[in-house]
Amino acid sequence: MTFNSNFNRGGGGRVTTSSGGGTGGGLGGMPIAIGGGGIGTLLLVALLYFLGGGLGGGQTTQPGPQANSAGSYNLDHCESPNAANEYDDCRVEATMYSTDAVWQEVLPAQAGIEYQQPGMHLFRDRVATACGNASSATGPFYCPADSTAYLDVSFFEQLGQLGGANGPLTQEYVVAHEIGHHVQQLEGTLGLSNYNDPGEDSAAVAIELQADCYAGIWAKHASEGPDAMLEPITREQLSQAVQTARAIGDDNIQKRSGQEVNPDAWTHGSSQQREEAFMAGYETGRMGSCDFLNRGVYSS
Repeated sequence: MTFNSNFNRGGGGRVTTSSGGGTGGGLGGMPIAIGGGGIGTLLLVALLYFLGGGLGGGQTTQPGPQANSAGSYNLDHCESPNAANEYDDCRVEATMYSTDAVWQEVLPAQAGIEYQQPGMHLFRDRVATACGNASSATGPFYCPADSTAYLDVSFFEQLGQLGGANGPLTQEYVVAHEIGHHVQQLEGTLGLSNYNDPGEDSAAVAIELQADCYAGIWAKHASEGPDAMLEPITREQLSQAVQTARAIGDDNIQKRSGQEVNPDAWTHGSSQQREEAFMAGYETGRMGSCDFLNRGVYSS
């Protein structure tokens, strides 16, 4: 998904970076949470849902400059024209700014809640967070303790190496899903998720499906209207997003790992549920279509 030439990243500066930070390669300290889950859940999401999900082919871009010998890593290269369409990390940064623009309008209008910007931290190797330490094996996650989404920029490189989709819409979907968890944090519902109490009807599944749906809301609003930040989404690009959503369904992960499909162990929803959740948000652009917690608090 290509950003329009008129897209303004706002001068940048709010997305922070680091390389080789933290206190080690493991996940010590407090549990890191995507939606309230513990360490084991996070590793499952990072290593199986994305890297082992078999996401299919897709357009690739450059990962962005590597850290130099001093260990520094920054986004200076994102200042160049069209950088959001040329570098993975610049696209991640641009996607976060575009999610801000969408939710600043949608959240107050449809939920009566003022949007507060989250943080975004891109890192290499490892990082220390308010939720604990993370390594490059962790994958993307949202930490509610510091309201920040974290992503190791080598994540997309690993997708390409493993034959997964490393296309623009896949990358943007990952970011929009994590910012969806931030929206849930603002709504006061993120803490309802409990990955230690799984099942197809669990709060954990409802929270994850809602984040998928919120990603769909972002895709619709960011790609429509006279001031659209993205070029119009094509049928092929939408198919890629749907394919990604299906690939990371609990049932597909269980099958690919040689297990029997067991809905009682689900924490993120089935392939069909995840596809339908994303499409519900994309087709309607309404938070009411994402009310998997059955709260009935959204404007029609």
